[in-house]
Amino acid sequence: MSASDDQSTPVTYEVADRIATITVSRPDKLNALDKATITALGAAIDRARAASDVGGVIVTGAGRAFVAGADISQFPTLTEREAREFALHGQTVFRRFECSPKPVIAAVNGFALGGGCELALACHVRIASDAAKMGQPEVKLGIIPGYGGTQRLPRLVGKGRALQLILTGETIDAHEALRIGLVNAVVPGAELIAAARKMMSAMLANGPVALALAIETIDKGLDLPLEKAIELEAENFGRCARTEDMREGATAFLAKRAPHFTGR
Repeated sequence: MSASDDQSTPVTYEVADRIATITVSRPDKLNALDKATITALGAAIDRARAASDVGGVIVTGAGRAFVAGADISQFPTLTEREAREFALHGQTVFRRFECSPKPVIAAVNGFALGGGCELALACHVRIASDAAKMGQPEVKLGIIPGYGGTQRLPRLVGKGRALQLILTGETIDAHEALRIGLVNAVVPGAELIAAARKMMSAMLANGPVALALAIETIDKGLDLPLEKAIELEAENFGRCARTEDMREGATAFLAKRAPHFTGR
């Protein structure tokens, strides 16, 4: 039913019922992101995207943190060039989560600060434990978010609210995160993974090609003028129409039965 990797690695990978669970597993460091952990996250999402037995991905953290931020112990000696490369490395990996044609849900189980908040932002949907805390406190260290936070946060919650969070470095609780649209749902901690799996299962009941094209259309369309964005929508609607899944979905609906999608 499932396959799991060695728990000693900074990121573990497990598959059950077509859902890959990627867990950042450095609980003694509150799952802080160092270079090795970022690299392991990249390998995990690439593995999930390529796997024929995976339809969607859940990302979470071990222990009481989702990801508490970057590993600050490396910061005092960073040069300008090294800092730029550090940011680009994380941005590249997180973009692979965001561009995944398979849906990705962040199950935010605890602290999601700095790079942890940015990892959650790169996922398609965020479900938070009622104990979760989120924020972009980088300015308190004399830096700015470097893994996409300055761009994804305002797109999600609006420019003014994003500026407030980033410029104050404040931490907000799960219910405030829900109120401003930073997360999609808040559930008791004991129910978090079950809730994420339930939502993912609802997604995976739909056509895989349609899921991938919906993700692509929204991702690309947000950065296009409306006229170009709706052209892209029409193009991808047309791409759906040449699939067997479209015919199966319509036939099943008319026959009042559940569809059997194949991804073709």
